[in-house]
Amino acid sequence: MEFFISILLFALVSTVTPGPNNIMVMTSGLNYGIFRSLPHLFGICLGFPAMVIAVGLGMGAIFEQFPVVHSVIKIIGILYLLYLAYRIAMTRQAGKNESQKARPFTFIEAALFQWVNPKAWVMAVGAVAAFTTVGAELFNQTLTIALAFLAVAFPCVGLWLVGGASLRKLLNDPAQLRIFNGAMAFLLVLSVIPMAL
Repeated sequence: MEFFISILLFALVSTVTPGPNNIMVMTSGLNYGIFRSLPHLFGICLGFPAMVIAVGLGMGAIFEQFPVVHSVIKIIGILYLLYLAYRIAMTRQAGKNESQKARPFTFIEAALFQWVNPKAWVMAVGAVAAFTTVGAELFNQTLTIALAFLAVAFPCVGLWLVGGASLRKLLNDPAQLRIFNGAMAFLLVLSVIPMAL
């Protein structure tokens, strides 16, 4: 039980703090509302625990054997986050899209985004490294870690979504919305710096 509580606390703190997922889902809540952003929320909340299981059961070994794979994912992640920051900065009107292409992330996009999200990699690798032991049942430990993240994901990430959606009423003015989206895009770019260094 102590083991699970430790993992749960780690998962809670690392999930509720700012990062690409939370910034993007908050921005989605503001620009598209809660209902349209639910696939994005579910993609994060289910995609990350799936990533933890994959990391715990073998991705680390692949990276050790083929370090270039890690470098390629890192470069793709940085470029993709910069592209998303640009898209966020260009969103001009909450709920009223300038083009047909403007829409929230789908479930699949949000789930796959975990694989290029620098904070997700740090969290997944950190949790697996810290909370698994050599010689113990790796699958059960990895599953426990994934379940802890699943338990905290919906309330923690959901808090950011609701926060973004509640800003919709405050940011009716297009100029205010531009400032907010610009600030969120800037924060997303800042989140790339630790990964790039």
